[in-house]
Amino acid sequence: MNDFEYQFRLILVGPTTVGKSSLLRSFTENRFLENCEPTVGVDFYARVVNVDDACIKLQLWDTAGQERFRAITRSYYRNAAGGLLVYDVTNRKSFEEVKDWLDEATRCAEPNRIVFVLVGHKTDRTRERRVTTDEGQALAERLRLPFIETSAKEAANVEEAFFMVTREIHRQLKSGEIRVKDGWDGVKRASARRIATVPIGSSAGVGAEGGLAGAAGAGGGGKDGGCCK
Repeated sequence: MNDFEYQFRLILVGPTTVGKSSLLRSFTENRFLENCEPTVGVDFYARVVNVDDACIKLQLWDTAGQERFRAITRSYYRNAAGGLLVYDVTNRKSFEEVKDWLDEATRCAEPNRIVFVLVGHKTDRTRERRVTTDEGQALAERLRLPFIETSAKEAANVEEAFFMVTREIHRQLKSGEIRVKDGWDGVKRASARRIATVPIGSSAGVGAEGGLAGAAGAGGGGKDGGCCK
């Protein structure tokens, strides 16, 4: 059981095989799978974190990058407060498609705005790199997004990527730039009662919806993600 003040809904977007699922598993389960099957539709994870002395539950949505699932994933943008926009540093095409993914997410989220961090993933594959750090940073500056490079395999900067977007949502919430609104699930305020969270790393599959108490997960435990006992 964990007490938390807010729930933030985050979404991971980007082309297929860029490593979105690997990032989520590293963050929620502290593990890396060498051979990871592509996501079918949308998968759900959760973790409770402490940011700026606030206990926050993160609802994490892993979206499929394949074109045939885009109609499903588009419907999740409008209820996301933030997300990671991911490309593969060994795949030049995934880097070149970043702006298209951002434009689609921005359009589908209206009238709300998603707080994104641009993530260059798979930095462990140095010999296969096709996108430099400087190129990633330059693109982030043009798009006015924070930028970080990560490796799920080496657990490098994975935590920081998720904490970057969480901190920014929390900052905008405190400043009034983001508000809790009826009918929008991007940010929710927790009720006074103690709330049981979903087991860390559990997956609710395609179309799963979690309220403040989360969704019933199919997966197993993983590490304890609670911060507020």
